[in-house]
Parts: sequence; structure tokens; C-alpha cells
Amino acid sequence: MPTPTPASAPPARPRALFAMARRHRDTLFPPAVTRRLATYVDIDPDRVVDDFTREPALGEVELLITSWGCPVLDRRALARMPALKAVVHAAGSVKHHITRECWDRGLRVSSAAAANAVPVAEYTVAAILFANKRVLDIGGLYREHRAPLDWAGLYPGFGNYRRTVGIVGASLVGRKVLELLRPHDLDLLLADPHADAERAAALGARHVELDELVRRSDVVSLHAPALPETRHLMDARRLALMRDGATLVNTARGSLVDTDALTAEAVTGRIHAVVDVTEPEVLPAASPLYTLPNVLLTPHIAGSLGGELLRISADVLDEVARYGSGAPFAHAVHEAALATSA
Repeated sequence: MPTPTPASAPPARPRALFAMARRHRDTLFPPAVTRRLATYVDIDPDRVVDDFTREPALGEVELLITSWGCPVLDRRALARMPALKAVVHAAGSVKHHITRECWDRGLRVSSAAAANAVPVAEYTVAAILFANKRVLDIGGLYREHRAPLDWAGLYPGFGNYRRTVGIVGASLVGRKVLELLRPHDLDLLLADPHADAERAAALGARHVELDELVRRSDVVSLHAPALPETRHLMDARRLALMRDGATLVNTARGSLVDTDALTAEAVTGRIHAVVDVTEPEVLPAASPLYTLPNVLLTPHIAGSLGGELLRISADVLDEVARYGSGAPFAHAVHEAALATSA
């Protein structure tokens, strides 16, 4: 009688570790998500690291699952993780923790920036459509019982048909905004030094220089990264180019806008603004931007919050599964791209 062949042992799962603020682990990886994650990697769901220098036994960690609050992966941190091969980031930008030493080691890096771009784009599109319809203005007057009024007389030409919307930056969010705006009867402009007419046309827009975009647009929406060359992209000179009654939307980075210059323009009532990110963040309590009727100021809520975080979790699970199977990341981050991204 032949001897039965022993069953082969299942392949060892990569050792993984959460590196983020604990509150983000709790919201991004509730029990059901953590159980699925544990089918792909060997991970202790209760171990969450926010300081590599105080953590013992990091030598076998092959995969880091990071998010907001992850410590910097500098030379000292990497020296304590000789087996580390990859980082899957459960958030957008990796610039806060991925260092030159990570690239020098050859770490594979993935980011959920595409997942996080979705709610930012949704917020932006809502802001654009409401701005052209003058929803905030009319809602404020109606709240004061100043109705019935001649809304068309107060806001001639209001509405979204054939209005011009300028998108500054063909980033992940900028491209998603253009995609969501395409079904509407809008004229779309794009300004991006790394795009050309052909690429803009493929996105449903016409490529123009930034000053022309600002002059022509009923709404100017910012989606450029925070870089030295984009600091105060919207300064006093450029804000002055905006049409009377036009709206500036910033869901990108506060540093793109000169806050003092925006405040000076907004105080006159000449332009409107929807501002989700500011410099500084948070603005001083005395800032007029909190109370001006032509400004909607929100506390950095455009990105993933609440149930939207589970979209990020799903993205991370898929990337971890790809890593475990030996497949390339679907949302890999490359060092060269960081110079022109958020």
C-alpha cells in the first residue's frame, strides 16, 4: 500500500504591523476588516505603533500598514526593521513618513490617495454647482425671511448652464473633479504646467495658462500640490484677476492661497470663496473668513471621514492581497512622481 503524501504546509504569511495613531487604526480597521486582513498577513490587530524607537521586536516585520500619525521612516527606524520590504499607506500623501532612505533600500510603497480623492472631488463638485447656483447667498437671504425676492434680478445669469469652471492642477483629485463635471453643461478649463492640450482634451477640458483660466472662470478650483513653486499660487495679483462674483474653491492645500490677500478681496464682497484648507490651519478666531456671507469655511472635511474611510480600508486590503500574491501594487507610489504630487 503506497504511503500517503503529506500535505504541504500553507505558505507563510508576511509579518505585518500597524504604524499610525491608534484612533485611525480603530476607524480604518474595524473588526470585520481586520479579520479579512489577517487572511493575507500575520498581524497582531491590537499592536499599533506610533513611535518606532520604543518598540521591541521589529526585526521580522516585512510589511508596514501606515496611516495618519505614522512615525517617520528614517535611517534609525529602518535599521530596526531589516526585513521590511513594503509600505501600504491607508491615507493620501506619503511625504510625511517616506524618506530618501526608504527609496535607497528599494521599498515598495502603495498609497490610498486615489480612494481619498473621491470624497474630495465630490465635495468640490458640490461646491462648484452650489456656487454657480448662488445657493449659499440665496439660502442666507431666505433664512432672514427676505423672500419672496427676484432671485434672477439679484443674481443675473446664475445657474450652471454653460458656466466656465477652471481646474488648477490635473492631480488625482483634479482629474476626478473633471470626470464628475463632464455630464454637466459646463465649459471646463485646465491649467497645469505638466499637461498639454491633448491631455486636457482627453479629460474633457481645454488647456490654458493659469492667468487666462483665472480671468475667464466663474469658479476657480485648486488641485495643485504644495510645492515651493505653488506657494501663494493665488496671490493678490492673481486674485484680482478673478471676475466680479466669481468663486475660489480650495480643497487642496492652504499654502496655495495667500490668506491675507484672499481676506482682503473677500471683505469687499467682490468674489466668493469655499475654503476647506487654510494657512495657518486653524485660522485665528478673529479672521473675517469665519463670518463673511460670501465665504464658506470648513475645517478640512473634504477628505475621507466617517463611512468614507472604509473605501480606503478596501483599497488597503486589495493592495495587501496583491503583495501577498506577489503581484504589483495597483496604486504604487514612485519616487520620481513625488516631486509633482501632494
